Amino acid sequence: QVQLVESGGGLVQPGGSLRLSCAASGSRFTLAFYAIGWFRQAPGKEREGVACISSSDDSTYYADSVQGRFTISRDNAENTVHLQMISLKPEDTAVYYCAAGQPWSRCSDSREDYDFWGRGTQVTVSS
Repeated sequence: QVQLVESGGGLVQPGGSLRLSCAASGSRFTLAFYAIGWFRQAPGKEREGVACISSSDDSTYYADSVQGRFTISRDNAENTVHLQMISLKPEDTAVYYCAAGQPWSRCSDSREDYDFWGRGTQVTVSS
């Protein structure tokens, strides 16, 4: 069964940067065919969508809280989706998950619209 795998999390100081990556662990699964969302969940909080890139035209969408600081992109040669995060704040601390929607889907910030998920990678922003 297809699983997604996140990487790149870690501990960073406020104002620092991290680059997260999302890859598929199964064969014959091409991320370019799917809308890919990044979600995060902080302790005691609901999982929230932070960014998405569509499969149809690679349009990108961001939550207001990360607009201007996070950038989602595809590297189709590596079959990978990245989330570049800059100017990180303590409130960005969370487990970050990537998720894939239906083939050739558009972006959504609803967890219900995603079929495949990774186990998450921890991002901690602290002095």
